[in-house]
Amino acid sequence: MPGENLTRVEAQERAALLSVSSYEVAIDLTRGAEVFGSATTVRFAATAGASTFIDLIAPVVHEVVLNGVALDPAEVFADSRITLTGLAAENELRVVADGAYMNTGEGLHRFVDPVDDEVYLYTQFEVADTRRMFAVFEQPDLKATFQFTVTAPSGWQVVSNSPTPAATGDGASATWAFAPTGVLPCYVTALVAGPYHRVDGELTSSDGRTIPLGVLCRASLAQHLDAENIMDITRAGFTFYENAFEVPYPFEKYDQLFVPEFNAGAMENAGAVTFVETYVFRSKVPEATVERRAVTILHELAHMWFGDLVTMRWWNDLWLNESFAEYASTLATAEATRWTQAWTTFSSLEKSWAYRQDQLPSTHPIVAEINDLEDVEVNFDGITYAKGASVLKQLVAWVGQDDFLAGVREYFRKHARSNTELKDLLTELEATSGRDLTAWSKLWLEEAGVTLLRPELEVDSQGRITSFVITQEAPETNPVLRPHRIAVGGYDVDATGALVRTHRVELDIDGAATPVPGFVGIDRPQLILVNDDDLAYAKVRLDEASLATAVEHLRDFTDSLPRSLVLAAAWDMTRDGEWPASRFIDLVTANIGAETDSTVVLVLLRQLATSIEYYTDPAEREQVASDAADALWELAVAAETGSDSQLQFVKAFASRATTGAQIETLRGLLAGDVSLDGLAIDTDLRWSLLTGLTAGGAAREAEIAAELERDSTAAGQRAAAAARAAIPTAQAKEAAWAAVVDGDELPNAVQAAVIEGFGRARDRALVAPFSDRYFDSLERVWAERTNEIAQNIVVGLYPAQLADIDTSTGVDVLARTDEFLAQLGERTPSLRRLVVESRDAVRRALAAQAVDRAAR
Repeated sequence: MPGENLTRVEAQERAALLSVSSYEVAIDLTRGAEVFGSATTVRFAATAGASTFIDLIAPVVHEVVLNGVALDPAEVFADSRITLTGLAAENELRVVADGAYMNTGEGLHRFVDPVDDEVYLYTQFEVADTRRMFAVFEQPDLKATFQFTVTAPSGWQVVSNSPTPAATGDGASATWAFAPTGVLPCYVTALVAGPYHRVDGELTSSDGRTIPLGVLCRASLAQHLDAENIMDITRAGFTFYENAFEVPYPFEKYDQLFVPEFNAGAMENAGAVTFVETYVFRSKVPEATVERRAVTILHELAHMWFGDLVTMRWWNDLWLNESFAEYASTLATAEATRWTQAWTTFSSLEKSWAYRQDQLPSTHPIVAEINDLEDVEVNFDGITYAKGASVLKQLVAWVGQDDFLAGVREYFRKHARSNTELKDLLTELEATSGRDLTAWSKLWLEEAGVTLLRPELEVDSQGRITSFVITQEAPETNPVLRPHRIAVGGYDVDATGALVRTHRVELDIDGAATPVPGFVGIDRPQLILVNDDDLAYAKVRLDEASLATAVEHLRDFTDSLPRSLVLAAAWDMTRDGEWPASRFIDLVTANIGAETDSTVVLVLLRQLATSIEYYTDPAEREQVASDAADALWELAVAAETGSDSQLQFVKAFASRATTGAQIETLRGLLAGDVSLDGLAIDTDLRWSLLTGLTAGGAAREAEIAAELERDSTAAGQRAAAAARAAIPTAQAKEAAWAAVVDGDELPNAVQAAVIEGFGRARDRALVAPFSDRYFDSLERVWAERTNEIAQNIVVGLYPAQLADIDTSTGVDVLARTDEFLAQLGERTPSLRRLVVESRDAVRRALAAQAVDRAAR
């Protein structure tokens, strides 16, 4: 975004000049619907005589006073910076401005609840949107204390990082003067205000302190808030982390706030964590979603130590925050909650994300090269989160969990309240483990790409293994072979029909080929699984005989983890064009009904949809889609009454229904003429059914309006927006495009819903005319919209669904993409990265379609 960027070099230069001690920030929330008052006093030391700048994005700056000297805002404020010259050794700066409320989920977001017209506010500052609320040195290594004073309507809840004080004032407005925080990076400060519903609790920290707990949501969602469950998970997390880290919780209280129109899953504001409010369940959701909320709660709690107490120096070490929190939260979920199978969830959901991201042209080392803010905005990805966590899990297996945690404890003790780099963590881990991690760091953290492990076996006439070698292959773009600690499992069908492990060997592999002597001389198991127990970060293949056993006996595994690993291998083979999409679709539809892990079901249904929409021979796609929808309905009918799988199958059926009979089944479910025992047609499911009818051409505006009248909530408005955009007419698609691309009034959450609905086009010719308009609009969108809004458009509206090997819609998506990239050049690297990633998905899809056609 022009005039709002900050480079790493600029941040380093500024950090060399300054040491910030404190901010005093006064925010006035009583000035109407467009702007709020912002007055900041910041005290900082500097090199005498130096010049620098402070960051601020504001429509109006009223006053800038540096060391008692008034500066003309018209002269010193431009774009997002206030220029400061002639600094003293000790400085005091006062900035008074009008801040703008946002509807993009960045800065200070303002939302009006359609149920009761109440106003709700919350902040989201990461990466660099603190400057949208007050003047600040916006970089993570200029930590300081923050004292907030907030004026707001007297009936509101007002929450920040410090405990909420008693309000003063007896009129329509009141003032809350918070105590100063401890030393924090600015991006984890927070302000949440509005008539939020609040539930209070407490826990006892390991140092004996009583820590107040708060769980908050909008008043109109209060009946759905399961606050005690949320606090139970939080208490389990506190106990687990304080025992593991041996550092007491570093803040005074812990509020968890479920806020509207939130862009991410959650944000680790110190002592005031914000969550997307869809985690307040107003309808039945899959167990996968309930588990994901628990993992998210524990992920954000881990950040209180890793990120908030100890903070990365610059954004290239963002992984230090996110990878650790991802690893720690999965470990805590598995060991401290009822979701003891959390590592299966991690393998199925998180690692698949990492593998997908790591095979893109834009893949990067875990320790990424972040040159500026735009770089980091597109780097909250599967490498930073999931690959980093996978590699940490592998490191723990190598050095031992006790030594790993001992190093982490020392790291916290030495660097509390300060900033660190990778070397600081490795120093402590080397000291406690006695291992030199230089080579490990080079190969795993500083090199990109994922390798492929493939078993090669020879068997004699008696069926005994005479030779077993695991080969390792690296992609041409990142030709780095890595050492792995892996397990190899042998499985056979027993007398009861169960597929059970009969042999296991754990070994280190390295280089292009590694013998596996532990399997030589034994009878060849029916299925051999490389990377059993999911210890390593690597793609795997099944040999031909093992794949045949998997196809026939996949549902007979007694444990969910090896089953999910076999499915992951089959999915990789499909994505890589080594196995036809039709075979993968058959494998899923034949076995998903027996799957017991909710997240595995969720992931398989997503992969099924991708296989149908993108990887299937386009000449057969319509029939394949119809057959898959029939299979999903049969699975729903056969599922256990009221089960998690029943719900997931019905929702998947609703998204895939195309034939007249399938549409009539949807209509019957919605009207109550068709029923399944145990299936409640609740509010959210009604919207899923109606949107399926709409996308199928069997419902229009009248039905959407009637459903919105039944559910006149914010969630209902989003669902109605998606349903309207899914109407299969040129007029509906044009209206959706105009609202998202040509206009900029939609709030972030509604924009995302419209984009989702726009893409639901059974007749791809409906969206084909928008391909050129998409590419023609990209640079304007990137220049004019905020980062979140621009990314949603660039990624969400990319015309991948038009790509097929027959060019049946008349659009050559690859050629049109290449034309755009050629004219874009290197002007906007972050925009280029997003388009290049989308292009790669199309390249992969076209190759998979050709493989599927050849196999028919």
